[in-house]
Amino acid sequence: MTAQDVKGLWHVALRVTDLQRSQAFYEGFFGMKVVWAPDPDNLYLSSGSDNLALHQLPAANVADYRGLRAQFLDHIGFIMGSVEAVDRLFERVERGGVKIVKGPKRHRDGSYSFYMADPDDNVVQVLYEPNISHR
Repeated sequence: MTAQDVKGLWHVALRVTDLQRSQAFYEGFFGMKVVWAPDPDNLYLSSGSDNLALHQLPAANVADYRGLRAQFLDHIGFIMGSVEAVDRLFERVERGGVKIVKGPKRHRDGSYSFYMADPDDNVVQVLYEPNISHR
């Protein structure tokens, strides 16, 4: 396997407790659109290049997930085109009452980001990264 064989990590799948609520979150804050809804428990969103699958967690399993105090997934991230775009989204998130995990911060490498939580407390980084934000 070579680096030329791998195109990228363009697909993430999350289990969610409320499919419609999560759909609204990712559509509303990140402009993702539904590309496939094969059944009432599964939904596939895309930005055109990045793809997010949302899988409804069966009600009988929700308590198992709510009781967890940690998760293996540290965070997912959305790359933004500018520092100003990060700030604009941060303002919308604040106004929307979304949980802020870490406020906006300039990092040593010149990147700029904040962290928020999705409806199931998955951490989402909103990031301007000068080396990749303009690709």
